[in-house]
Amino acid sequence: MEDGASQLKKFQKELSSGTVSLVLLAVLGQSRQPMYGYQIAKRLEEVGEGVLAGKQSALYPVLRNLEGAGLLASEVEPSVSGPPRRYYRITKPGREVLREWVAAWTATRDSVDNVLQGGV
Repeated sequence: MEDGASQLKKFQKELSSGTVSLVLLAVLGQSRQPMYGYQIAKRLEEVGEGVLAGKQSALYPVLRNLEGAGLLASEVEPSVSGPPRRYYRITKPGREVLREWVAAWTATRDSVDNVLQGGV
């Protein structure tokens, strides 16, 4: 049987995997300019209270999936301090999907909160 710490870690991983796409779209939706992966990861650390900390490598496959779905666009630009960087920006369809996902998240969060607070 799993101990409490490993159960919590598993639960946090499941929660995180379901929300990474949403928070990535939100960060890019709030940004005035395109951002590269490391900037996005740092922004998530700043505003995400560590929920997604240490998951920087996991962001890149999600960014590629969101781009493949047409929700993000990217372009590679040379960098003076290292290898070229891929900058991501949210697309118009991405903004529409973000609105829908935020509404779904809010409804789900409110429903879970209601259950947790005994309002069933």
